[in-house]
Amino acid sequence: MELIPQKKNWGKRPWTIDFMPRKHDLPEAVDFAVVGGGFTGLSAAARLKFFAPDVSVALFEMHELGSGSSGYTGGMALGESAVGDLPGLGDVLAGYQKIVRELKVDGDLVLPGAYELGRTSPLANSPIRWKDSGDLAAVNLVEGGTVNPGKVVRGLGKAAEREGVLLFENCPILEVKFGDQIELKCARSRLFASKVLFATNAFSIELTGLRHRAESLFTLAVATEELPEESIAAIGLQERKPFYTIDMPYLWGRMLGNGIIFGSGLLHQNDWRSLETLDIEGAEPAKMFSRLEQRVRGLHPRLAKVTFARRWGGPICVAEEWKPVFEPHPESKNAIVLGAFSGHGVAQSVYLGSWAAEVLLGRRGLPQWQG
Repeated sequence: MELIPQKKNWGKRPWTIDFMPRKHDLPEAVDFAVVGGGFTGLSAAARLKFFAPDVSVALFEMHELGSGSSGYTGGMALGESAVGDLPGLGDVLAGYQKIVRELKVDGDLVLPGAYELGRTSPLANSPIRWKDSGDLAAVNLVEGGTVNPGKVVRGLGKAAEREGVLLFENCPILEVKFGDQIELKCARSRLFASKVLFATNAFSIELTGLRHRAESLFTLAVATEELPEESIAAIGLQERKPFYTIDMPYLWGRMLGNGIIFGSGLLHQNDWRSLETLDIEGAEPAKMFSRLEQRVRGLHPRLAKVTFARRWGGPICVAEEWKPVFEPHPESKNAIVLGAFSGHGVAQSVYLGSWAAEVLLGRRGLPQWQG
């Protein structure tokens, strides 16, 4: 795998990740290797040591922890996948809360519920009444909420390091050879692992065996200026519940302080490597941001002249049928691939990362929806 230097301009996200792991020499071998330093990989690595303190675990991130999807998400925590509930998925939000509590992660989690918005059959008491390709209102209230993604990455990184995980930033895995022991080659050297979790999501899809089954996309978000409370109430967001549409055109959003985040749009990539150099000020992203901002201003009179404090975006990975991938690597029963959350990975990635740790330790089986 050829590594393209990171020259991305994904915009001004509202979160920061103020965690820098300690430096380590690369070991010759470990019991478990985790490839990918976002929510999924950090959760899995921390839980491997949490469940089995005597095992050795190393995590490898191409750039810095949280530099991919996890650090650039909008931070909406939902209990279901992009296609709804899945057989055997379980209670994602309850599981997420248990994991972050046990790992002592403070990610500003709040779970007030989330509104599903639609253009037919509105709830009689829907606080949201917007104009967007018809009349847009709340049609259902589901479990959900929000997190601060930067704090979650920091908290998971600290937890992993505290448990004894060796964290390696700016250490991409360039090549993998599968055998009785799995050989991982990075720029510094190479090492062997008994078992491996690939948690690279939208990146390195050749390594994960998803090249012909998944697509790396880029999605956009904007954050408004701070709004007065009376405007927030008039818009219908006084309950501060996040929201997302269940029909097209798609729109999601959440409160951040007294500003509102809105997100929509998918920018297709010919190759995941182009994410490394994507510039949101380029012609196509700029057009998409302009359309999104114009759309937001048309939702409600109180938004007609709103200004936007931030523009940013981040990658997502979409696989067949929009279902998350959680399965053995096609070349080894001792390796697992986990990702492709289709934009619904804030809580699921941490929850399924912990599940993956249990699978690698032989404590649990893979989920039913993959069978």
